[in-house]
Amino acid sequence: MNCEPGTSILLGHDGTFIVCLRSTDINSDEDMKLKITRAVVWAADIEDRPGGLAEKLEALAKAGANLDFILARRAPESPGMGVVFVAPLKGAKQMRAASDAGFLKTETMHAVCVAGTNRPGFGSEITAAIAAAGLSLRGCSAIAVGPRFVSYLALDGAQEADRAIRALRRLS
Repeated sequence: MNCEPGTSILLGHDGTFIVCLRSTDINSDEDMKLKITRAVVWAADIEDRPGGLAEKLEALAKAGANLDFILARRAPESPGMGVVFVAPLKGAKQMRAASDAGFLKTETMHAVCVAGTNRPGFGSEITAAIAAAGLSLRGCSAIAVGPRFVSYLALDGAQEADRAIRALRRLS
């Protein structure tokens, strides 16, 4: 899918939104596409011990999961325990393996994945767009590798996630 001159928002064949920023907007020789998608995040409790996280991830790997997102942390409210969040899981085999390993699809956290070409201040722009829409983030995780970045934004409900997507589409 290519950015046409003057086009700022395209709808991908899979329902994802592609926001195209023209090179004049980012002082670059290339157009940058911002990919914005809803993400289904799965979570599981993990024992806070060597191998606790590895065991959970191994079960998903054996089912063929190619995870884009893994976030694990201790659970201060439950000493000796932690929690891991992962995405995406695709197909019945991966979902069954996740369920067997103690993962549940999160029903109370609604995530939006934002990916594109990184540049200075882009994290600030993304979070400012969310704030301008009157939304409070439940969580935010972002990383840049080379020229690319990916960020997962967690919101409290489906309506908030939809509003976040609309706000992010206006970044161009």
